[in-house]
Amino acid sequence: MPVTAKLSRKFYDTFGDEIANELVEWFNQVDATYRADLLQLNELNFDRFEAKLDQRLAQLETKVERELAQFKAEVDRRFEQLDAKLGQGITELRSEFKQGIAELRGELRAEFHSGLAASEAKLIRWMFVFWAGTFVPLAGFVVALML
Repeated sequence: MPVTAKLSRKFYDTFGDEIANELVEWFNQVDATYRADLLQLNELNFDRFEAKLDQRLAQLETKVERELAQFKAEVDRRFEQLDAKLGQGITELRSEFKQGIAELRGELRAEFHSGLAASEAKLIRWMFVFWAGTFVPLAGFVVALML
């Protein structure tokens, strides 16, 4: 939006309308030229700014992608370590579980066999008591019949 230069009435009266109008026209042309130059300079500066911004954004994008790739690699490495530790822990747990089951079976067998031996001993004692209890009256009955 151009600003039209105005001069005082005294200037017009002193130099005349023709010279004053030429001076005003010249000021307006200089103003228009400066405005055009300023606009062109601003456009050049904006283009340079935009180019630098694009360059820096590209650098930032590259850096972010590189950092993200490193982060992903680190996460993958840690997951692999965790997976290995978990697999090792599960293997150890299975081994301990199998060993515990084997020990428990051994203890149960030993207890069963000792309990079975004790039961057999009790059974033999009771059988002896039963047969002895049966034999004594029978022997007494046989002796009573023979007499």
